[in-house]
Amino acid sequence: MATTAVDIADVGTKATALAAAASLHPAAPWHVLWTHSHCEQMVEDQLAARSFHPFLPKIDVWSVRAGHRRLVGAPMFPGYLFLNDALDKVAHTQVRQARGLVRILGASWDQPALIPEAEIEAIRRIVGSGVPAFAHPYLREGRPVRIVTGPLADVEGILVKARPDKGLLVLSVHLLQRSVAVEVDCTQVVPA
Repeated sequence: MATTAVDIADVGTKATALAAAASLHPAAPWHVLWTHSHCEQMVEDQLAARSFHPFLPKIDVWSVRAGHRRLVGAPMFPGYLFLNDALDKVAHTQVRQARGLVRILGASWDQPALIPEAEIEAIRRIVGSGVPAFAHPYLREGRPVRIVTGPLADVEGILVKARPDKGLLVLSVHLLQRSVAVEVDCTQVVPA
């Protein structure tokens, strides 16, 4: 089978997009921004325009408008987005000026709450994999598991529902007390 220039360009575009997503700011800490209702995208756009590195993970949800049902992108964690930047007092003030932002989570400007890199990486892997995901109640108890094969290999979470063929893997952001669930093949899951 012959490879066309369009196929090569498409692969190059996907590789560039994945590289850009992976190179946010690996050494910078991850912060959580709390926004007003339905202002997540507006805050992300403002911060990106100011050369910050916001991350707004989205999932597809069904929406019914004018009698038509369609899939639309919605924030994975409504009311929150993540920021991958070191925040000194000046940067903290610039971030706080974003219209629609309620606050940066943490005790004070010099003690912001931080999200572990592993939790952010798991969320980025879900977003990048194209696996259908949906909001799920926050769970702390259950069996921790790790996926061993497929597009989500090495992602760890909690297995909350098991059938002979499928189960729900719940990934949690403990600081937000929010979770997202992904349906997985139970044959690809091992205890963590």
